[in-house]
Amino acid sequence: MRVKTEAKREAIVQVASEVFRELGFEGASMVEIAARVGGSRATLYGYFSAKEELFVAAMHSAAKRHFEPIFAALGQEDDDDLERVLQRFGEKVLAVVCSQEVIQAHRAVIAESGRSDIGRRFFEGGPKKGLEEVSGFLERQMRKGRLRTADPVAASHHLMALLHSETVTPCLLGIQGPLTRKVLREATQRALQVFLGGYTSEGKVVE
Repeated sequence: MRVKTEAKREAIVQVASEVFRELGFEGASMVEIAARVGGSRATLYGYFSAKEELFVAAMHSAAKRHFEPIFAALGQEDDDDLERVLQRFGEKVLAVVCSQEVIQAHRAVIAESGRSDIGRRFFEGGPKKGLEEVSGFLERQMRKGRLRTADPVAASHHLMALLHSETVTPCLLGIQGPLTRKVLREATQRALQVFLGGYTSEGKVVE
């Protein structure tokens, strides 16, 4: 009986990520992934029971690599200018989620979610964790008096929805192509204007 190893699992995820990027979810197959890994399908299925599970693992691996530093930086922010902190955060997040790689992955999840639980697994292992990080940050700002007291979970959903409205949604629909830094910066500014207008007294951050 072969022993499973974390190194082997990571190697499979890395190869699968490349295959999914090249061929998309529908075009990729466990046969192709196994061939590139250099093992058998039996070995592959020993780590992942289905292509959907492997796809979600590949997405979570990419999300961890891209987003962990962003959320870690948000948690360590001690800048008194909340709008500036959120501006930096928003621009960094949008630069990742609006990338062609992530947009294509999101489209694949949406297309497959009606036929399996891939949508739930993707959300719980990725976006949900991000929302929890944002919620924790906003709750701390509420305790400091920089934001009005409100449900931090709802506030995190509102913030992310505003950031996505001018950027992620059009990209998913193919209305807009790759977005420039200038576009992301200005879209973030407009989103924060609305968010802070609703969550601070008279639209101003309390110092």
